[in-house]
Amino acid sequence: MLSRHINTLIIRFRNKILQWEIPYFRGAIMEAVGENCSQLFHNHVGNGFRYKYPLIQYKRINGQAAIVCIGQGVEEIGAFFRNSNFSLKLGNKPATTFEIESIIPHRTLVQVWNESFTYHLRNWLPLNPDNHQKYTELEGIVERTQMLEKILIGNILSACKGLGITVEGEIACKILQTEEPQVTHYKQLPYLSLNGEFKSNISLPNHIGLGKGASTGHGTIVMKKEK
Repeated sequence: MLSRHINTLIIRFRNKILQWEIPYFRGAIMEAVGENCSQLFHNHVGNGFRYKYPLIQYKRINGQAAIVCIGQGVEEIGAFFRNSNFSLKLGNKPATTFEIESIIPHRTLVQVWNESFTYHLRNWLPLNPDNHQKYTELEGIVERTQMLEKILIGNILSACKGLGITVEGEIACKILQTEEPQVTHYKQLPYLSLNGEFKSNISLPNHIGLGKGASTGHGTIVMKKEK
């Protein structure tokens, strides 16, 4: 069975931020890195988007600002430490010194197993304008859940492809629960945002994002610790 280890680096700051401040946090990090900022920091190429899985992601973990670096992003984040004095300005707020609380490396074997893992899923944006209408037209909870599970599998496959991993075996996902969906804005458009839990037979790195907005805290997963 083909498998691959993925290195991640989770940088957590003591500073608290709100969910809607994450894009400002990303902008502040990019400004701190300077003119030679790698495209991995902003996922753009020239004036357009870099249509690949983001390898530097900006998060809010337990209310605190955080950066999750994946694969090549682990190497590129060194530019922030070399160039920044850790004074970051979020939007219209005064510049604030950001203090690092922890820097934790991980190495995760990404592959399909014969067992399942339970994940927390936060701020997931599964529906785009095309499939939102289809979702709302489904009358049954079972049908809606099945549709979300198919979208989730697609998001996982896209992430694996972006990480250079060819998945051997069939990925299975079962959504265990979801909270009441909330309306959030992403790129100035309204989307339904879901929190919940799901089971899957693939092992994935903690705190990576799935689906739209993965670089700014959407679709973040954390494997649930089994008792």
